[in-house]
Amino acid sequence: MIRKALWLSATSVFLALLTPAGHAADRVVNVFNWSDYIDSSIIDDFTKKTGIKVVYDTFDSNEILETKLLAGGSGYDVVVPSGNFLARQIQAGVFQKLDKSKLPNLSNMWDTVTERTAKYDPGNEYSVNYMWGTVGIGYNTKKVQAALGTDKIDSWDTFFNPDSLAKLKDCGVYVLDSPSDILPAALKYLGLDPNSTSPDDIAKAEEALLKVRPYIRKFHSSEYINALANGDICLAVGWSGDVFQARNRAVEAKQGVEIGYSVPKEGAQMWFDQMAIPADAPHVAEALEFINYMMTPEVIAKSSNYVLYANGNKASQQFVDKALLDDPSVYPDAATLQKLYTTQPYDPKTQRIVTRSWTKIVTGQ
Repeated sequence: MIRKALWLSATSVFLALLTPAGHAADRVVNVFNWSDYIDSSIIDDFTKKTGIKVVYDTFDSNEILETKLLAGGSGYDVVVPSGNFLARQIQAGVFQKLDKSKLPNLSNMWDTVTERTAKYDPGNEYSVNYMWGTVGIGYNTKKVQAALGTDKIDSWDTFFNPDSLAKLKDCGVYVLDSPSDILPAALKYLGLDPNSTSPDDIAKAEEALLKVRPYIRKFHSSEYINALANGDICLAVGWSGDVFQARNRAVEAKQGVEIGYSVPKEGAQMWFDQMAIPADAPHVAEALEFINYMMTPEVIAKSSNYVLYANGNKASQQFVDKALLDDPSVYPDAATLQKLYTTQPYDPKTQRIVTRSWTKIVTGQ
């Protein structure tokens, strides 16, 4: 029995030596991305093309991702933080610089986007844009008409004015569980700098949100998609592409639910979700291969057509659905772009203030 065990062991070692290092069957890339954020056929196609297995996990808040990254040893190879979180994560040393020689599809990127993402990642050394969009108001046109006497929303006042939101309480209001998106919107509505770190300004934003808190049914960063599509709620403060997904699902369901989306006239946040590789990623070569594949024009266009967000790849636009490309709420025109602002990451002291404030807002206490 001992000799048999030794023979089996020797055989396994011999077979391992015969197997080329990094054999396709053994290759894997662990991806951590936002929920409802990719056409699954893209993952299947990538595996067929490269032989690399994709282990794909999802999250629905930057805070969840950041906690894993800062703790280290997440096991992920490609993650997709938003720009303002990415900036401080770079400073914390949680990402590695990209080997751009392994990313030939960088030549497809759109300077309009890369110039803005460089605000978070100077020189775009650590990240590549996946998708970008705005934070605005999604709404059920018929229910809003019945409650407010109009089927068109164009101002943050619909949300931040307690008298207005009170009329929508019964039909349902959801809000992103994301202080880095909602507090800047409150500051903008109040005529303050959305990037303000002043404790007094944050307190004013908190006060504005506490005034409408009684009329908010739920804070969640993904459930509002189906809630809007099914007609379960009449208003959601959310990410543009999520609202467009809700709109399309409503059309497919043929239940008479009509969804609108507003980039409020006071201004809205322009955000960027960036693909990056953690410093301790176990499969760097596969991560670079995955990112490069995602920057193939036809591939990223397929993703945009599925998730209904704009992407940062200029060469992809010929493959993006024309209706999406021509929609100024997805690919904003110059006038809309002028109304959009970007946000900076919070420093640790401000982050603590924001976290306490947000807890108070969400709990209503």
